[in-house]
Amino acid sequence: MRVFWGAQASRLSQPASRLSQPASRRVPRASLGMNHGSGVFRCPKFAAGRRQRQARRLCSPALAFALLVSSALADWPMHRGGPQLQGIAEMAAPAKAELAWTYHAGKPVKAAAAIAGGRVFFGDDEGVIRALDLATGKEAWTFKTEAGIEATPLVLDGVVFLGSSDANVYALEAATGKLKWKYATGDKVLGGANHAKSPKGDATWLLIGSYDSNLHCVDAATGKAVWTHGTDNYINGTPALLPTGEVMFGGCDSFIHVLKLEDGAEIRQIESEAYIASSVAVRDGLGYVGNYGNLVIAFDPMSGEIRWKYRDRNFPYYSSAAVTADRVIIGSRDKRLHCIDRATGKQVWVFQTRGQVESSPVVCGDAIVVGSEDGRLYCVNLADGQERWAYEIGAAVTASPAVSDGFIVVGAEDGNVYAFKSSSPSSSSSPSKAGEK
Repeated sequence: MRVFWGAQASRLSQPASRLSQPASRRVPRASLGMNHGSGVFRCPKFAAGRRQRQARRLCSPALAFALLVSSALADWPMHRGGPQLQGIAEMAAPAKAELAWTYHAGKPVKAAAAIAGGRVFFGDDEGVIRALDLATGKEAWTFKTEAGIEATPLVLDGVVFLGSSDANVYALEAATGKLKWKYATGDKVLGGANHAKSPKGDATWLLIGSYDSNLHCVDAATGKAVWTHGTDNYINGTPALLPTGEVMFGGCDSFIHVLKLEDGAEIRQIESEAYIASSVAVRDGLGYVGNYGNLVIAFDPMSGEIRWKYRDRNFPYYSSAAVTADRVIIGSRDKRLHCIDRATGKQVWVFQTRGQVESSPVVCGDAIVVGSEDGRLYCVNLADGQERWAYEIGAAVTASPAVSDGFIVVGAEDGNVYAFKSSSPSSSSSPSKAGEK
């Protein structure tokens, strides 16, 4: 693997002015695959004597990684940054694009990365899951699946959970890449996992969709199925969690599904008029999502009420929305980034790129960072949509940015992962009203 640094890899561009009622069913609580490997990890130093010997016995790679996670600031551990999938970072955008490092994976990187404990985790088109050092881009470990990866990892409690097009969900030790368990679905898994505490509070459950048309609830510790919920078509996005604990996702059956967490029973379906390939964002109990019918929809998931519909031109939305206190920002296949008033559904501004915008935008303070198929990573003002900077990668950027600890990390279809370091923020990390968190 090759790592390129600083000016050797830096290229700055000039600004440029995607019905039937389903049933929920309980499945046997049996393990769907288990394997264990080995790895080497250097433990922290402790005081000499008996306490040192005890510490060495107790210290494990997973524990050491957990200590790193606890000391890290503002991790980006999953798709869109957190369980409500809002796409809001806890840092300001850099004043300019300063490339810190580039990692050459060799195959297209279409999925967003996760960042936790000072490491970057991502998968590529060859089915390889990689862990890199966030500061340097140096490879820590790799793990090979049997098909390409387009899902964003979930990093939780020292474990990386990630689905693959080989129809499996993998649980790997974040410190070493060692396989803990493997869970089989019936078809490829292209969306990232979400997580929730079980209703009794005695377990952590993963929630992940599959092209087998089911939403799977899996015990995070054991890899055993808890329940599955069937729909009439593929599930492509990551399910969201409502503040009241319900699970919500859109599907290629054109419906938004709202489920009970405890058993996967359906509370309601909401018709969206076209199939949904992206993830639903949640803010203040309301949902926001774009579809292939050229609409962005705001809705109340508990009542089923559609609050507003936004239609600009006849191009579909594959990007997932970022949602602030008063704005909804989403990319479109019309080559533009759209900013919508969250209360009214009226257009605030649009930003034109030269390629389709399937990358999902991330709000960084009073700015937005997003990729485009024109080969650029853009930073634009949240208030008015004016460009601040653009970095020319030279290959399509369909992956969404991951933002943590002063870094913006994004993959591209040239087989590289790019990391930009924020040495000087472009503005305050506290958003203006147009981006208030």
